[in-house]
Amino acid sequence: MKPHQRDALVTSQKHPPLTPDLLESFDIASEKLANVQKAVSEYIFGQNEVILNTLTAILAGGHVLLIGLPGLAKTKMVSTIAKVLGLDNKRIQCTPDLMPADIIGAEVLEDVDYGKRNFRFIQGPVFCQLLMVDEINRASPRTQAALLQAMQEHNVTVVGREHTLPTPFHVLATQNPIEQEGIYPLPEAQLDRFLLQIDVSYPDINAERMIMQNTSIPFDGVVRSIMYSNELRDMQQLVRQMPLSEAVQEGILNLVRNGRPETSQIDLVKKYVTWGPGPRASQAFSLAARARALLIGNLATTMNEVLSLVKPVLRHRMALSFTARADGVRIDSILQAMIQSVAS
Repeated sequence: MKPHQRDALVTSQKHPPLTPDLLESFDIASEKLANVQKAVSEYIFGQNEVILNTLTAILAGGHVLLIGLPGLAKTKMVSTIAKVLGLDNKRIQCTPDLMPADIIGAEVLEDVDYGKRNFRFIQGPVFCQLLMVDEINRASPRTQAALLQAMQEHNVTVVGREHTLPTPFHVLATQNPIEQEGIYPLPEAQLDRFLLQIDVSYPDINAERMIMQNTSIPFDGVVRSIMYSNELRDMQQLVRQMPLSEAVQEGILNLVRNGRPETSQIDLVKKYVTWGPGPRASQAFSLAARARALLIGNLATTMNEVLSLVKPVLRHRMALSFTARADGVRIDSILQAMIQSVAS
C-alpha cells in the first residue's frame, strides 16, 4: 500500500481505527485479487472491464445481471470465475416451462423401513455458492419469483419450511437483448436485487485476433483455483471495514438523488426519467466502490471508483419516459450527463 493511501485510511472520518494487522490483511487481499483477475483474463480475452465489474459485485456480496449478444463468453466467464474463486457452482438453462421446483428443489415421498413413508427434501441447483442462470428472462414469472426470494433472503421455502442456502451465495444471470419472443421481462423488484447490470460488448480487434488464434491451440480445460470460498468470505468482510470518507458519501447521495426527477438538478433527468433509483442504489455504490478500490489496489476509496460504477449500478434502476423513447434518448446518455455533472 502506498503511504498516501495509508494516511487516507487512518484519517478517514467516522470509521473505527485500522490496526496494522487489518492493514496487512488489505495488502494480502489486494495481491491475491490481482492474481484472480490475471487468472480469469488468461481464459477470457478482451473483457477486462466486464471481469473487473463482475468480481466487484461478488466481492461486495451481490448478484450480477450480464446482458450481451450470443457468443461473447458470458457463460464461460462465469464458470471460469467460479473455478478460480474455488466456489461450488451450478447452472440453470431457463425455458418457459421451467418450474420453481426445478430451481429450489422439492419434497418427495419415499419408502423407508417397516413399510413407513417419509417426505424427504431434495435440493435443487440453487443450493450452491455461485448459480449461473442462463437467459433468465425466458423463465416464467412464477419461477422468477422463486429465484427472487433466494437472491434476497438467501433461503427458500418449501411446504412451509425454510431451507438456508450456502454462503457465500451469488446469482450471475445472463440475458440476451435481441430475443423478443417467448420471454418474460424481469419485474423492477427483481432487477433491483441485482447489485450490478453489466453490458457485455464485442471485443476489440486485437482481442478477437487472440480468440481466433487460440481456437486451434490444445487446451487441457483445467482452470486452477487461486483462492477458496472461506477466503472470499473474509474478503467480503474486509470490504465492509474499508473506510468511506464523508466527501465520497455525499457524492454518492448527490449522484443518486440527481437520478430522481423529483430531486434532480439535471435537465435531462427531469425531462426524460419517469422514476429513479431508490436507497438500495446508495447501498450498492457504497459496497461496490469499496470492492472496486480493493480490486485495483487503492484502499482509499475515492469518487473515481464511484463514477466508474455509475452505469452498472444505475442502468437497471431508472426508467425512461415515452418522451425519451420518442426522442431517441437512451439511458446511457442520461447517465453520462450525471457523471459529467459530478466530474465537472
